[in-house]
Amino acid sequence: MALLSVQNVTMRFGGLLANDNISFDVPEGSIFAVIGPNGAGKTTLFNSIAGSLKPTSGKVVFDGQPITGLPQAAIASRGLIRTYQLVQLFKDLTVAENVEIGFHRVTRGGVGSALLRPRWFREQEESIARKARELLAFVGLGDQADMIADKLPYGRQRLLEVARALAAEPRLILLDEPAAGLNTQETAALADVIHRVNERGVTVLLIEHDMGLVMKVAQRIAVLDFGKKIAEGTPDEIRSHPDVLTAYLGGVEMADG
Repeated sequence: MALLSVQNVTMRFGGLLANDNISFDVPEGSIFAVIGPNGAGKTTLFNSIAGSLKPTSGKVVFDGQPITGLPQAAIASRGLIRTYQLVQLFKDLTVAENVEIGFHRVTRGGVGSALLRPRWFREQEESIARKARELLAFVGLGDQADMIADKLPYGRQRLLEVARALAAEPRLILLDEPAAGLNTQETAALADVIHRVNERGVTVLLIEHDMGLVMKVAQRIAVLDFGKKIAEGTPDEIRSHPDVLTAYLGGVEMADG
């Protein structure tokens, strides 16, 4: 069953056709990747799914319900959570505090509760602090929970973003080029985390340039070129697809990393 369905999504910016009638389904429990060369329309499509852009036409359906044009907060409240191509952390807070902020979607309270601090509110704070450290241990940052986030190496900041996204208890997590700027060792660690996130029951949709990572983690791949979907299939099918080889790699077969 498709948890996310992208249906004939088209996005125009004046005379520029950024996405042209793109459709695909992301099965619940899967890892699905969208790839393509620079300018293929990947980020525009991602923004249409996550709610920061409204498609010119077509629709996005999540868990059987249309979400096209809904505010990002409303989409996130349904369990569709994203990370960003550029790391967006609260750099003056600790690593643990960054993850604790991610729990806001699944906690209760307001200004009055924060001022009066009733027992249930204090217990909730303690639970959040404990769960934040558990998530940090899950992504391999357990020993850096009290470090200021800005002091983390870049690759570990990427993992921190994943931990913070998991704090919102997503059903589907959108990863926007999570391997950008990572070295080989960091990318391998990221691949392991993505697999383990998926094993927790979270569906994963990523856009990515690192073909080694995509071929290792994705179960199904859609390929964009000049705003159009030119292929969809398993990693083995995509690796040898003639249109993909021509458009994406100039005819050179993809490696599996």
